[in-house]
Amino acid sequence: MGTRGRGRGAGDRAVNAYAAVRAGLAVREAGEGDDARIEVFVRAHPDATPFHLPTWSRAVERACGQKAHLLIAERDGVIVGYLPLTAMHSALVGRALVSTGFGVDGGVLGEGADELAAAARAFGYPSVELRGGPAPAGWAIDDTTSLGFARDLVADDEAELLAIPRKQRAEVRKALANDLEVVTGNDPTFAREHYAIYAESVRNLGTPAFPRALFREMLAAMDANILTVRHQDRAVASVLSLYFNGIVYPYWGGGTAAARGLRANDRMYFALMSHARARGCTRFDFGRSKAGSGPAAFKKNWGFEPRPLSYASWSEGAKRDINPLNPKYALMVRTWKRLPLPIANLIGPWISRGLG
Repeated sequence: MGTRGRGRGAGDRAVNAYAAVRAGLAVREAGEGDDARIEVFVRAHPDATPFHLPTWSRAVERACGQKAHLLIAERDGVIVGYLPLTAMHSALVGRALVSTGFGVDGGVLGEGADELAAAARAFGYPSVELRGGPAPAGWAIDDTTSLGFARDLVADDEAELLAIPRKQRAEVRKALANDLEVVTGNDPTFAREHYAIYAESVRNLGTPAFPRALFREMLAAMDANILTVRHQDRAVASVLSLYFNGIVYPYWGGGTAAARGLRANDRMYFALMSHARARGCTRFDFGRSKAGSGPAAFKKNWGFEPRPLSYASWSEGAKRDINPLNPKYALMVRTWKRLPLPIANLIGPWISRGLG
C-alpha cells in the first residue's frame, strides 16, 4: 500500500477516514464495481482523455504490477469528480502516486480537486504527481518542462498536406513517392513487429523499453490499433494509437535505422491522419514532448503549435525526477544507447515498469 510494511487495510482506513462529507461532497476509493459508472463520467467530460479511463489504469496494473487507486467524489450518490492514480515503485527514482501511470494526462476531472488531492495524500506515499487537470491549492506547479501538441484534422489528404508547413510538406511528398506499404491491425503479428521497432527506437534514444505486456493489455482493453509502414515486406516504422471521443492519439511509435532514409516516419504519421479521418476522428493529438527536445521540434515542423502542460505535485521531500533530459542522467543515457539490443530488451522492461 502507501508505505512499506503498511497493509492494505491501513491505506483503506486512511482514505475512508477522509470520506467525510464536505459541502455535500464525499470522496472515496472506487472498486472495480464502479468502473462502468466512472467510464460514463469520463466519456461525457470535455477535458477527459483515454488515460482517464478505468480500463487504462487496470491494464497498467495487470501488465506492470503497479496498483491502481481510483478516487471518486460524489454528491448525492452521483460522481462529480474523479482522480485515477497509479502507485509507482522504482528502486531508481523512488515511490509516488501518479495520475496516471504511463499516461500523458489523467489529472483531476470535475469537482473536488482539493478533496481528491487530500485523499491521495492519505495513502501515505512520499510524492503525488498530477498530470493535468485543476491544481490543488498549495501544490507545486511545473508548466515549463512538457509541451502538448494537438490540432484538428482537415477535410481530406490533399488539404491535410497543404496544412503541413512547406519544408515538412516536401518531406511528406518524398515519402509518398517511396516504395512503402501501409498496413493496420492489432493481431499478434502486428504486435510483434511494432514492439521490435519500438524497442529498437527507444534504445537508440537511450531509454528503456516498457514491458511487452503493457502493449498487449492496451490492445486488448482499449480502442487501439497499430499502423505499420513496410518496405519490401519488412516493417520499418510502426505506431500504436489510441482512439477516444473522436481524437486519435499516436502514442507508442518508432522507426528502424532504415526508416530515416526512407522517410517512413513521415509516411506513417500522414497515413495515420488519413486512417483516423476514415474512422471518424476530427482531431490528431501528437502527444507530449519535453521542451527543447528533438521530438518537440519534429512535431512543430508538422504545424502543431506547442501548448505548455501544467503538472501539479506534492512531496514530503525532494520530488522524484524521471526527465531523461536531466544532466544527471546523461551518462546513463549514453551508456544505454550502446547496449546490445537483446540486453536492453531483457533488462529495460524491469526498469521502466517503475518509471511510468
